[in-house]
Amino acid sequence: MTGPAAAAVPRGRRRTTRVLRRLPLAPATALLLLFLVGPIAYCVAVAFTDMRLTGQASASFVGVENFTRTFGDPAFRNAVVLTLVFTVLSSLLGQNTLGLALAALMRRASKTVRTVAGAVVICAWVLPEIVAGFLLYTFFHKEGQLNAVLGALGLPGQNWLFTLPVLAVSFANVWRGTAFSMLVYSAALDQIPREVTESAQVDGASGRQRLWHITLPMIRRSIGTNLMLNTLQTLSVFGLIWAMTKGGPAHRSETLPVFMYDQAFTKSLIGYGTAVALLLLVVGALFSLVYLRLLREETRP
Repeated sequence: MTGPAAAAVPRGRRRTTRVLRRLPLAPATALLLLFLVGPIAYCVAVAFTDMRLTGQASASFVGVENFTRTFGDPAFRNAVVLTLVFTVLSSLLGQNTLGLALAALMRRASKTVRTVAGAVVICAWVLPEIVAGFLLYTFFHKEGQLNAVLGALGLPGQNWLFTLPVLAVSFANVWRGTAFSMLVYSAALDQIPREVTESAQVDGASGRQRLWHITLPMIRRSIGTNLMLNTLQTLSVFGLIWAMTKGGPAHRSETLPVFMYDQAFTKSLIGYGTAVALLLLVVGALFSLVYLRLLREETRP
């Protein structure tokens, strides 16, 4: 209510009405505080200590020592570079591009082909990460299926998990996560009026021209959303890499989540590992802000 009617209502009654309206949100707010804000706050506190998993009676406050140590640690810098390589190869290029290609191809395929192909791709997506990691480990192993196929074709095989570990885990992440991008782009492509593409085809536009000037501009919001979600998911991949290489050999596939786990639970440096986890959280937040900024700019007239 506004105007004279609102003025006639006592202030206490208006306050009670606002409280009652917000009351249904109280359980959700409490759960967020308990299971999201609470653990993050605890991790922030631990990151400023020298807490260890074993061999320590109590933890001491060390300030920003853990954070300054990360930037001087060659292993941390190596993990940052490998994380960026893994994210670009498997998310920005792999899942995003392959998902769009599959969605476009399945749109033209028959119903039977769409059903079979969609089921195969989605089966890889619904597998637990650790199970997918073991499957791809057997595929890339020196005695695995890939070398068996190469041998049948008369081509030399190699130990892919030793010679090209970051490419192997990137391929594994593409194999497992492409289904999500395919579903996002399938829904986006279905929203494009067929009359638009048919008119462009009648006007003589090639397939590449229709893709670049019609399809991609019309689904750009879906592209931005998909890139953001895929990037955040890829930054947190741990089980897949741990099952395949454990970050090796010689740290050549050790991304930030694997480096964090190694420092916190293998070397028992809980404080240092938590500091790395917070830096990874900041990296994910920066990616999200960039994508959200781009999406917001697209909606402006």
